Amino acid sequence: MQKNLERILADAVDRGDVAHAACVVTDANDLLYQGQAGPCWSGDPARMLSEDTIYWIHSMTKPLTAAAVMQLVEQGRIGLDDDCGDLIATLKSPQVLEGFDQAGVPVLRPAKGTITLRRLLTHTAGFAYDRWNFDQRDWIEKAGLEARDFFDDPATCPPLASDPGTRWEYGINIDWAGKVLEVLSGQCLADYVQAHIIAPLGMTSTGYILTDALRPRLAGVHQRDPEGHIHAASFTPPPGIDPKSFTGGGGMFGSAADYARFMRMILNDGILDGNRVLAADTVRQMKQNQMGDIEVVALPTTMPDGSFAIDLYPGVRKGWGLSFMRFMEDLPGRRRAGSLAWAGLRNTYFWIDPQSGIGAALFTQMLPFADPKTLVLLDDIERAVYADRQTG
Repeated sequence: MQKNLERILADAVDRGDVAHAACVVTDANDLLYQGQAGPCWSGDPARMLSEDTIYWIHSMTKPLTAAAVMQLVEQGRIGLDDDCGDLIATLKSPQVLEGFDQAGVPVLRPAKGTITLRRLLTHTAGFAYDRWNFDQRDWIEKAGLEARDFFDDPATCPPLASDPGTRWEYGINIDWAGKVLEVLSGQCLADYVQAHIIAPLGMTSTGYILTDALRPRLAGVHQRDPEGHIHAASFTPPPGIDPKSFTGGGGMFGSAADYARFMRMILNDGILDGNRVLAADTVRQMKQNQMGDIEVVALPTTMPDGSFAIDLYPGVRKGWGLSFMRFMEDLPGRRRAGSLAWAGLRNTYFWIDPQSGIGAALFTQMLPFADPKTLVLLDDIERAVYADRQTG
């Protein structure tokens, strides 16, 4: 597997499919593979990716947030089906955006149903990202808001795209779950996750605040232009000093090896190196489909420079656990039914396969998201991992 994965990563960089790439593979006990290929910045061989390189993981933050919130569920501080509006007034009387009238004024109506923690963690609460929903994009533009404004008061909270509990749509749902955690714990999200998830798991290079010591280890970010060429992109990492800027849906950085430790904890039903982070029953609950007959659907793109349309694993039935996309059927020669997965905006991806006892992740730092060539690389990595396990 090591030779095959090294070749796959190097070939992808040599072909120009990606500027650089890193991969980790773990089972429940050990890190089975860690490798990387390419320079931190395209065209600059002076500094290559290394095992301690760190990456912006964006929405791969979400499972860490969910794990933290589920600790509070274990403690009886909140139930999965409790109305989060009882804790945060903004969530008590949400409205649904049905479009715009001829004058461009938003058409809103009261939502039917409540915003519960389960719905936030499964993206069925009704919130949508403007990057993949045209009405949401237009509402936010007309309101003149930015993401950091959403959580201040009801007037700045975007309306829902659908009634709670009626459909799956990817959105700021887990950001709100992080705000629920802050209300219940009385702590800033970053402080709570650091103390109760990151530190116990020994994830020494993961967090929200990029310190001066960590900044030199950060991989460069890139952009694929419409002609398919990859360019180094200008990106100034946020200082991360305003607690309001910490949200449960994104914003963390971390190393590949650190994320493997989180995946190993899930494979071990909540424990790693003798430290129990979650109860076994809690992790089993997180792994199960939590949205009934609702299924994950494809999403269009409203911002082509930031994301392609998303249709990951087309034709495969997918549900959602408590922060994970869940595969409802086997992928022949690849992951098994019940596998968990998700991704980050700059084309980082992971999957955890409890049946096979394997977890793996791919890290690049490039937009647009759901880049077709990066998805081919992910597929090649997955097939190599399972081919090795079948012959090993």
